Amino acid sequence: MYPRTQTLRWLCLLCISLPVLFWFSHVITREGSARVAKQSVGLRGYVRVSPDTAEQFLNVHFNQCALVSSSGQMLGAGLGADIDKIQCVIRMNNAPTLGYEKDVGNRTSVRVVSHTSVPHLVKNQRYYFEEAANTTYVFWGPQRKMRTDGKGGVFNTLLRIAKTYPDVRMYAMTQERVEHCDQIFQNETGKNRLKSGAYLSTGFFTMILAMEMCDSIRVYGMINTDYCSGTNHSGASYHYYERGKMDECRMYRMNERTQHGGHRFITEKAIYAKWASSHKMEFQHPSWNISNLKLS
Repeated sequence: MYPRTQTLRWLCLLCISLPVLFWFSHVITREGSARVAKQSVGLRGYVRVSPDTAEQFLNVHFNQCALVSSSGQMLGAGLGADIDKIQCVIRMNNAPTLGYEKDVGNRTSVRVVSHTSVPHLVKNQRYYFEEAANTTYVFWGPQRKMRTDGKGGVFNTLLRIAKTYPDVRMYAMTQERVEHCDQIFQNETGKNRLKSGAYLSTGFFTMILAMEMCDSIRVYGMINTDYCSGTNHSGASYHYYERGKMDECRMYRMNERTQHGGHRFITEKAIYAKWASSHKMEFQHPSWNISNLKLS
């Protein structure tokens, strides 16, 4: 009788265990699917520019990013090799690498581009969309330029490029995302961006994107809020690839004081300094001493 009793006990235990195992398997599968779904969604607010109308959100994540400024501070920096070693290299607008590799590096993982810089990319599209085809592009602009109903001039241009170079990863920032960045500016400064007559810079959109997709950020060539007020500041050009034009500090002061249509470069730098206190972010060439900077 003993073997039979033992068998019955095992059968009872199996009957009790099976439903639990099935339930546990279902929960694990459901949670795993949820994680996959979450990962596949990516960063909302950045939609793929493609003849295919299906929405595809920007889905990228990096442990470390190099955000390379377009500032003339990069000339003579000799940091190109260090920059190229970093997992993700972010550049802005049409800032070139050809001829400047020793100072700014050669690789470009992500390039954030203003609507005003799109013509520069189109003019040299063989380089940007063939030779640099591994780059992911993120474009931003006002609604009137980026609308998707056939009346957005810049978006139409981007769509033509996407048709010509279907393998290039191109994303457009949605209007909701642009408005979200406006709200961030207002939250940080207490000023309504539109009422203050200011335009957000490409650098501002780039920094927000970098904070979303990078665990840590190393910023190269960006001056801080106090730099231009110092007696020993250099006369670096606004862009490293446009030597002989307006110097950086003069451009910053002019835009900060302009009542309508200017970028608030100095104000934005103060915001970055504030963010650096809570996000893993460091500034090089020149380096920033966050604790000593003016944050307002």
